[in-house]
Order: sequence, then structure tokens, then C-alpha cells
Amino acid sequence: MVADEQDATPSDGEDPWTLPDSRKPIPALVADRVLELVRAGTIPPGERLPTEPELARRFGVARSSVRSGLQRLQAQGVVAVERGRGWFVSSSSARDAAELMQERVAAREFDIRDVMEVRIALEGAAAGLAAARASAGQRDDILKLSKAHQAADHHDTQALLATDEEFHEAIIDASGNGYLQTLYGMLTPLVKEWRRESFTSAEVHDRSALDHRQVAMQIRRQDEVGARLSMTSHLLGLYKGITRKRRSEDGLPESDSLLAGLSTFIDVEDRPMYEGDFHGSE
Repeated sequence: MVADEQDATPSDGEDPWTLPDSRKPIPALVADRVLELVRAGTIPPGERLPTEPELARRFGVARSSVRSGLQRLQAQGVVAVERGRGWFVSSSSARDAAELMQERVAAREFDIRDVMEVRIALEGAAAGLAAARASAGQRDDILKLSKAHQAADHHDTQALLATDEEFHEAIIDASGNGYLQTLYGMLTPLVKEWRRESFTSAEVHDRSALDHRQVAMQIRRQDEVGARLSMTSHLLGLYKGITRKRRSEDGLPESDSLLAGLSTFIDVEDRPMYEGDFHGSE
């Protein structure tokens, strides 16, 4: 399992083009490995990457997975493509590109709530698309990943974060939308610390695991509406926590604005129940 970016770094003597054994989607593994090669200086700034077919051969994956992985890095400013010439490492370092975005959030140039609102929109759409497009194998993998998150020790924050990321990455991958996958790749570095801080207790873990299972079940049932609403309901929990913390930091009273009550829970007879209670005023 790839617990974090440093875990993906090849050890001495290991083939640098070998992908780690992980449940993460293949495009994400490709992106992680190329990013590590760039950061290690194996592929220096300005250098052209091997062709997509050659990368596919080295990694032992499909060319489409290579392209999707590179597109994720393109969105982060790590690589760029030149028509007729191929992929190149950008002149600025990969770490600087990611840190620049994080600094803009830290400086509140981009409010974390704005980032989360975009994430909710993207992942809600991705869950609906996954319900419609995922293969039987992808649907099974998503359910297995939800179980892995549930089985993680709630004292092990790193395991909780890793299994959470793998679950969400699998749904993004199953959406089959390359542009959505690229946009999601831009968001993940910005919310990583908030995700880590959200796993504060066994109760939070239990709620997260239950939400994951609900999303996975809706996708397995190929219920596009149920999957979209279940994912939205799941992410609203983190959004509410961020909103409360930010208002407290700003010295503002807690507000019920945008704290929607939304349930898509599947009952014992496997029937989805959609219930909404949205509050639109301060």
C-alpha cells in the first residue's frame, strides 16, 4: 500500500520504473512514480519523457493509464505536452508547483471552503458517472476499498488517510472522465491536511466508513442519483467541520447556513431513501 508520496520512492537497487503494489488506481500510481522520478532528479527539468508507448511498456500498464497519469501531473504544472514532440518536465520544480498552491490556500487567497465546494461538486459528479460507467471489476474494487477503510485501525491516522484516498481515487478513476480526473489531481494536495485532521476519533472513522459503504453500494446498484447524493452527503461532513473552524477563527458565531441535512441511506430492503432538508439563510 502507498501510504504517502514518500512511500512511493524507489528504494536503492529497485527498478525506478516499477509501480508499487497498491490498491490505488493505475493512473494515480503512474503519476506518483513520475513525480518521484522528477523530484529525485532522475528526469531533470526540461527533459523529454519517454513516449507514452514506452512508458506503458516500462510500467507494464495500458497507454491510456499513462496518458491519464501524465494529465494529472500536467494540471499540477509538473509536466507539459508539446504537440508533435511529446511530454516534457516543466522548468519549475514539481514540489514548487504543489507548494505554491498550498501557500495560496494558507494565505487565504483560495479559501479552503471554496476548494471543498469544488471538490464536492467534482466528486458528486464522479460518483454518479461511476455508477453509470464503472465495470463490474471496478464496482467490486470500490466496495473492497470501502471495507479496507472500515477495517483500518482508528488509532493509525496514516492508514485511515491512505485507505480514504484510495477509495476516492478509485471512484474518480471509475468515472471515465479524463478532464475530471485532471481537475481532481489539482485539488488533492490542497485538502490533504484537512483530511488528516478530520480523523480525530473512532466515531469520526465509523461515520466515514459508513458513508463510504453507502457510496459503494449505490455505485454497485448502478444508481446514479443515489451515488451522487451519497457522495455529496459524505463530503458535507468535512465541509461543515471546516466551516465551523473557520468561523471560529474569524470570531464569528456558528451558523446553520449551508449545513444541509441530506440522507440517501439504503434501508434493510435495499431501497434508497432520498431525503433533503436544505437551509438557505443565515
